[in-house]
Amino acid sequence: MASEKDLSHIAYQILSQAHTPLEAQSIFTDKILHKPLNLRPTSPDPTSQDARARRRLKRLRQAEHLRRRRKPKPLTAREKRVLGIYEIPKEDQRYEIYEPLHRMWVGYMWEILGLKEGEQAYVTVEGAGSKLASADYHGAELEVVRSRCVGRVGSKGIVVKDTKFTFEMITKRNVLRTVPKRHSVFRFKVPHPTAGQPAGQSAMPNEASVEVPSIEEPRYLIFELHGSHFEARATDRATKRFKQRRIDDL
Repeated sequence: MASEKDLSHIAYQILSQAHTPLEAQSIFTDKILHKPLNLRPTSPDPTSQDARARRRLKRLRQAEHLRRRRKPKPLTAREKRVLGIYEIPKEDQRYEIYEPLHRMWVGYMWEILGLKEGEQAYVTVEGAGSKLASADYHGAELEVVRSRCVGRVGSKGIVVKDTKFTFEMITKRNVLRTVPKRHSVFRFKVPHPTAGQPAGQSAMPNEASVEVPSIEEPRYLIFELHGSHFEARATDRATKRFKQRRIDDL
């Protein structure tokens, strides 16, 4: 039952004009007297603030993880030139530094040509031509034998950089020379492997062995490269298939 105070309420009086006394009392009790009142209806829920902070922290951690795993951006060609990554310092432009590289390259050429100590082997164009065309010439000792520029003829040195259009060589005078491949012919020699010590020792009975120096000269396999048809990087030549074809300007 509604009290006298509720009956005198203006909202109850308005409801009683449109509804029966029982309905007016029920609506007044549920909708007006027991209606929840939000003290701060526009304030965010504290729990929602914590969830937002957790999501933001999770995003920051994921971004930091991706930043650490991401590979560094490669340098551009201009940045490489400015930093001088591929330039050889002046103190390293010495011939004796690259002599071990040349000896290693000779062993590499023996493997390509199938040369072994103490075995007879023949090198033919059909068998070794494509292998020599795709070989790496870092460490080779090249000599310019023909060129349109007369000043380049006779230049000889160990290749320290084999680019698409040039050979960079260290001469015995510790000079770094850049020789263009186009309109130049290069010659290189591969020493033939020998079978151990040369036969020059003789043992006499009751006498110490006497060493007789060998007068046999070392043998070389001599090849020539036509630079105009060799304009490719070493990495590109390694994966390229070469075919024999007629070249009219040779």
